[in-house]
Amino acid sequence: MEAKLAACVSLLPIHSIYTWQGELHKEQEWQLLIKADLAQFPAMEAKIKELHSYEVSEIIALPIVASSQAYLQWISQQVKSKE
Repeated sequence: MEAKLAACVSLLPIHSIYTWQGELHKEQEWQLLIKADLAQFPAMEAKIKELHSYEVSEIIALPIVASSQAYLQWISQQVKSKE
């Protein structure tokens, strides 16, 4: 948030079951839903990799299928410009 890469971050506690390096893992984790402009994705990905302890973090972008123009404008106003 301080780097102005996102407009909002929601933190959700989750229970994950996954295979890593051939072993089954069951972990309590935090899922972050980061509302941001897609143009910020490369910088956000770099920041997450810098801060996160996982060797391979789940960093994905999902499309907004529909949204109010006011909400999209708010997101754009919150993130720093690429310039």
